[in-house]
Amino acid sequence: MNEGANGAVVVARDVTRRYGEGETAVDALRGVSVDIAPGKATAVMGPSGSGKSTLMHILAGLDKPTSGDVRVAGREITSLGDEELTRLRREHIGFVFQFFNLLPMLTARENILLPLTIAGEKPDEAWLAQLVADVGLGDRLGHRPAELSGGQQQRVAIARALVARPTVLFADEPTGNLDSATGHEILELLRRSVDEYGQTIVMVTHDPRAAAIAHRVLFLADGRIVRELGEADQHTILSVMEEVAAESAPPSS
Repeated sequence: MNEGANGAVVVARDVTRRYGEGETAVDALRGVSVDIAPGKATAVMGPSGSGKSTLMHILAGLDKPTSGDVRVAGREITSLGDEELTRLRREHIGFVFQFFNLLPMLTARENILLPLTIAGEKPDEAWLAQLVADVGLGDRLGHRPAELSGGQQQRVAIARALVARPTVLFADEPTGNLDSATGHEILELLRRSVDEYGQTIVMVTHDPRAAAIAHRVLFLADGRIVRELGEADQHTILSVMEEVAAESAPPSS
């Protein structure tokens, strides 16, 4: 795994993102700098419109900043062309989304192996077997998504994100479409991937329970990082989140 000079696997410096021009322009990010440490889980929280999803998309190379730069695995990505970015994401980045994004015509095994199939690579069968066992899908590999529960589909999505051993896994509201008990199981699985595989995770979430699995919680408001916590329980996280939301709310008339 390639790392930046300071050991961080993802580095952002003075990142801004402006949508539109003139009086209708919206500044989604206003000079964000952050280092993502390897082998740790980082949660990103903030009120609606705070810029947290925009930040994740820019860190993952899915969007380009208006200014500033981003490095992933030691490589500056903001100046890369589409083909180079696609290759970098394939080699270094895994994704887990709220709505699973599985291909309905493929089996669970085929969905898990999709990143390798696209890259023209053969799976490491020993790693695949371990991964499938760890996510609890051993008896579901031949099933298509429609034959799986929501929790099982998210397990497939997590295995798919991990199968190529990415430098960093980005998770966007990974429990947002799941019931509480299933969501808890998925969060345990994500934290286990950090503790047992040394996986780096950046997770955007509005759920304090999800953020509580992280080693570090960043709070965004109005396009800036305004608070930061180390490991904390969900009550502490909720309290800070409420403070941030209150501070960023427009004054009442």
